[in-house]
Formats: sequence, structure tokens, C-alpha cells
Amino acid sequence: MDSNSKNTKDETASLRLGDIDSIWTKFCFLDETGSLNSVNDPLFTVGLIKMSQPYYLQSRIHYERSAQRFFDELKFNKLSNNNIGFAKGVIDAYFDTRSVDFYSYTTRKDSWYYQKHFGGNQWTAYESITLKLLDIALAPAEILILLADHITTPKNVRFEVDTKRNFNSEKARLALAGVCRFDSRANDLLQVVDLLIGCVSYDIKYAEGVVTGSRHKLELVAHLKAKLGISTFVDGTRTAHWNSFIERGEDKYEK
Repeated sequence: MDSNSKNTKDETASLRLGDIDSIWTKFCFLDETGSLNSVNDPLFTVGLIKMSQPYYLQSRIHYERSAQRFFDELKFNKLSNNNIGFAKGVIDAYFDTRSVDFYSYTTRKDSWYYQKHFGGNQWTAYESITLKLLDIALAPAEILILLADHITTPKNVRFEVDTKRNFNSEKARLALAGVCRFDSRANDLLQVVDLLIGCVSYDIKYAEGVVTGSRHKLELVAHLKAKLGISTFVDGTRTAHWNSFIERGEDKYEK
């Protein structure tokens, strides 16, 4: 997964507090789909959205929730006739918001790459993919703050500590100011990420015959693809503000 050209230089290594007006602080909201513990799902996707002012998208969603009296959690896997309209409205709100970038990475759990690089360890995969996404998302003169969906991990897994330490060590500077995990039920922007990565993963599984196709899920996938002006997520998608990478390897799911 190659970095964007804008990220090829690391211009913040020598920044000081006096350079505060030159430093961009960006919030990243991260979620995963594919349930690493599920042997029936061949894909695992991690995605994040990056923005400098989360307030604008959050306030738009909050307004729509109040106006429509819709207060349930939005999850791709729970799309139905009762929430598909609201979910499509959230996608519209996302694309109406300025200066928002999306990044995702999809791996195949039975692939050669997954076994070789992650040793089949789901927590290694989760942290490693998170670091990949942060690397591609980081731009010059930028410091990131990561807010991730909470998932239950073994006691020896220190996602927050290790992610921050490893990323800053790799960049040899303060590139990631902090990491905090929240229950996605309490954060609309994490729910936005769930919808986006759910669409990416589902489109691939539907194209490959892994799923038969849910009407409401396919409807949201089609809505998102129309917004991006694309016909499929299968081969990955890259625009000025969208980068979804689909891993290719050497097993039956790879091309």
C-alpha cells in the first residue's frame, strides 16, 4: 500500500511550539469489519476517516437524528427497511463534508500474505494494518489523534500503547498524539466508518459469491459507489480523498 505523494516528506520532525500555526492536528476514526474470530468470513477490513474538524459531520448527523427521531446505532450488518434511508443520508452527509479522507485495507485471512506477515495472529494483523493506514494517512506538518472502536482483546494486547509507541518510533517524532478506544454505540463517526468499510467488504464478497446478497446492503453499496462514480470495489479504489486497498496474494481468493 503505497503512500500518497504528499506524504513522502516528513516535515514535522523539527517543528517546535512556536510553529503551532504550521501544525495540522487531524482526528482519525477507525473501525474494523470481518470479525477476525469468524472462520466463515474470508475478509478482514480495517478503515479510517481523517478530518480536522469532526464537529461538522457529527453535528449534521446529530441534527438528522433529532429531526427524524432516529437514535439507534447504525451498523452495516444490521441494515433493514427501518434504517436504510437514514444510512444513505449519512453517506450523503459524509460526502457533503469538506476535508475528509477515507483509507481502508482489506486482507484475506487464508492468504499467503496474511499467514506470512501476521503469522495468523489476529491481533498482530489488527495493529499492523492500523499502522499501515496511519502511515498512508499522515501528511507533512501533521499530527494525528486516533479514536478507534473498542473491541475486547486478550490482557497481553496493549493496542493503544503499542500503536502510539510504534508509530512515533517509526516516524522518529510525535506523529500520533494519542490513541483511545470507544464503544461505537456512543460515537456517530465510528458508525460512519462501519458503514463505509462494510460496503467495501460486502461488495467484494458479493462479487466473489461469498454472500448471496442482502437487498438493503446492496442498496447502500450501490449508493456509495454512485457517490464515488465507480462500478466496483473489487480491485481497490483511489481518488483524491478515498483510498481503499485490496490485498492480493496466492490463495483461492486472490487474483
